[in-house]
Amino acid sequence: MNSKPGAGRGDKKSRDKDKDKEHDKFSKLERGGKKPGKNAPKSLEKQVRNKKNNKPKAVEPEVEEVILPVGTVMINVPITVAGFAEQTKTTVSQIIMTLMKMGVMANVNQNLDEDTVVLLAEELGIQVAIGKIEEEEVEEGIETFEDKEEDLKPRPPIITVMGHVDHGKTSLLDAIRKTNVTASESGGITQHIGASEVEINGQKIVFLDTPGHEAFTAMRARGAHSTDIAVLVVAADDSVKPQTIESISHAKAAGVPIIVAINKMDKPGANPDIVKTDLANNGVLVEDWGGDVISVPVSAKTGEGIVNLLEMILLQAEVLELKANPDRLAVGTVLEARLDKAKGPVASLLVLNGTLKSGKSIVAGTCSGKIRLMTNDKGDKVRMAGPATAVEVLGLTEVPQAGDVFNAVKDDRTAREIAEARALKLREELMARNSSTTLEELFSQINAGEVKDLNLIIKGDVQGSVGAIVSSLEKLSNDEVRVKIVHTGVGTVNESDIMLAGTSGSIIIGFNVRPSAAVSAIAEREGIQIRTYRVIYDIIDDVENAMKGMLDPEFKEVVLGTVEIRNTFKVPGVGIVGGAYVTSGKVVRNEQIRLVRDGIVIHEGKIASLKRFKDDAREVNQGYECGIGIENYNDIKEGDIIECFTMEEIARD
Repeated sequence: MNSKPGAGRGDKKSRDKDKDKEHDKFSKLERGGKKPGKNAPKSLEKQVRNKKNNKPKAVEPEVEEVILPVGTVMINVPITVAGFAEQTKTTVSQIIMTLMKMGVMANVNQNLDEDTVVLLAEELGIQVAIGKIEEEEVEEGIETFEDKEEDLKPRPPIITVMGHVDHGKTSLLDAIRKTNVTASESGGITQHIGASEVEINGQKIVFLDTPGHEAFTAMRARGAHSTDIAVLVVAADDSVKPQTIESISHAKAAGVPIIVAINKMDKPGANPDIVKTDLANNGVLVEDWGGDVISVPVSAKTGEGIVNLLEMILLQAEVLELKANPDRLAVGTVLEARLDKAKGPVASLLVLNGTLKSGKSIVAGTCSGKIRLMTNDKGDKVRMAGPATAVEVLGLTEVPQAGDVFNAVKDDRTAREIAEARALKLREELMARNSSTTLEELFSQINAGEVKDLNLIIKGDVQGSVGAIVSSLEKLSNDEVRVKIVHTGVGTVNESDIMLAGTSGSIIIGFNVRPSAAVSAIAEREGIQIRTYRVIYDIIDDVENAMKGMLDPEFKEVVLGTVEIRNTFKVPGVGIVGGAYVTSGKVVRNEQIRLVRDGIVIHEGKIASLKRFKDDAREVNQGYECGIGIENYNDIKEGDIIECFTMEEIARD
């Protein structure tokens, strides 16, 4: 081992001699009045170049590798959460959850320092060795200074509503903001994270609505990350459930105070004492029982206790003394992001500090852009958004990751440079994993026997849903079958997805999106399976059953035909009726339909009326026009596509 550095020094001496010789040769040529030949400058140039001087440095990794025990992963720090996941072959959601247990709130693009990496690896039971420690680069253009006490002003509290599925979180928010969101959700489940503002006693409260299903662990974790107070909704007739306990863990890991809303007090089987007992058993002791957690009995249905709950939130916020500096460049978090066909990337941002102004350049994770339009939770255009304000913005070049931190910067160029530098760093980390562990992976696979990969391409209507689906499906991997996510994206299934699925042997899963007829035809021709879903449970159940070899569907969806809406008419006593043209197959009355707008499924239901001219028709074939009405639904627009389908029973083997 020790001979190598010595050899390096010896090399240096011989190189210095060579240089002197070359120098002498060159001076002789000059004295002789001869022009140096073609080769002379070349050889001189080669000797002067510092390539060889790097040789002793190149020895260092070899020395490290020799002393590394088998199964130890080399990690260069600082490293992002995504990079750490790639290099240690763990899932991002697993790392985020482990960090939360350690009291560290992080998103996928956040950097981890040496100490955090060592502790994290210990928690996960992974052997790591710290490689080179790079100085964390200071990103020029992002304000990182601490606010002075005199600059801080009071700001509204940010509240996350958490709890078990179907315990009434969305209904409670409906009762608070007097809107009806549940009716448009599949199975009454909130599928996307959102934000809304309410005012009571002249004070503003911002609510983040997080979905309640176990599949949305990652989204709920993001909710707790940017929250001042967590409202834990527990049904009085159902008490504490697995997701309730999960929500308590999230809130405690984030160091967020909890207010318990005991919902469904109007139900006959309501028993708040059982709820309080179960909460106490899970480390949440309410004030009635000598603890420090506020509990409020409420009923989302009757409105009982809602005002009391809001007053308790304000009381808790007063104790926390929440303050921010509105006179600085904005910083906050991305709540949600999606790709809109007409508007491009659309992002919901929550401003945590500073003031965000329309026309300002921002950088969010590895994306950048200039805000062209900014709207509030009611859809009204706004010029600026202060601390604790949620807004939707247009103007980003790409769809950012939900949970990314965003910063406002002075100009477009700065934003672009920061985003490009981050993207490059992320690429380097992913490449480091690919280049260093390919052979090791191959060897481990040979030793372990053949591992089947279930390759999946995930497409969804919004970024948050895609992230939640990925984290849920990754957990399903077992010894025989490994779930491998080949690609994820926001928007409808397109031709490039089909091509990628063909080359990687993947199944395409679409959540709340529908492929066009042309894309479906290509998929059928290429033998690519596209499975579309409206509810996340079904995806998880189907993939789990397929992995166990138990997927044996009783029903199969058969598309009968597609219809294009070319005009709309208002018919008294009936509602909106679409003037349509059957583009393929046939449309049949009383069959099921789905309304697709820009590749996104807007509604599923049944055909209420089908007419040819003034006569009722049982079915209308391709190439003919018809009038079509949808049962209990009026939001039909020109350019919409109606897909008519039926469910056929499949005979079991």
